[in-house]
Amino acid sequence: MQPSAGQDVDLPHTRARSVHWITTAAAVGAVVAALAAIQPADASPRTRTAAAPAAPAGPAAPVAPPDPLAATYPLTCAPGSEPDVVSHVSGDLDGDGRPETAVVVRCHSDTGTPPSGVYVLTAPARPGGPPKIAVTLVRPQDDRQVRDFRLEGGTVRATVLGFSSDSVPRCCPDMSRTYSWEWRGDRYVALPGPAPNAV
Repeated sequence: MQPSAGQDVDLPHTRARSVHWITTAAAVGAVVAALAAIQPADASPRTRTAAAPAAPAGPAAPVAPPDPLAATYPLTCAPGSEPDVVSHVSGDLDGDGRPETAVVVRCHSDTGTPPSGVYVLTAPARPGGPPKIAVTLVRPQDDRQVRDFRLEGGTVRATVLGFSSDSVPRCCPDMSRTYSWEWRGDRYVALPGPAPNAV
């Protein structure tokens, strides 16, 4: 059923046997904690001789953003099908001085367009390990497609496509809405644009 004009419709969670565009506009929680850096105490005994002056420290090496191709995504793909990284952007999204990567992922398919998931990746838990998924911005279960994915400052922006009813072919979403995701305080907040328009 087509939503009536002016109806406020947001990114939904899919219900069993129904993929209708339902209002949610809920803030998306994030599980990214900031770690405090502790300066170790100097364990060397002090002597009367003056220590040689320390060499000036050079600029810190830039930290590489998480690699979206190295992450493991919670997608249930058909046997023999692997997730495809459709698009990604990197930057310091939460203001902690370290880069994150926001990524659009979907199962590979030679026909049709599988639903997309949007995730924020952070640094590996251990050196050489895979990046961690800090938060899911769009769930694949919501049966959405994503285009115009970009980063403006520290804000992730995209156009999210959906379906007005179960009868709409999955190849051809007929609803469109812009979204922005911003880090506010301790979580990512989803900011929907105007009510969805027909594609």
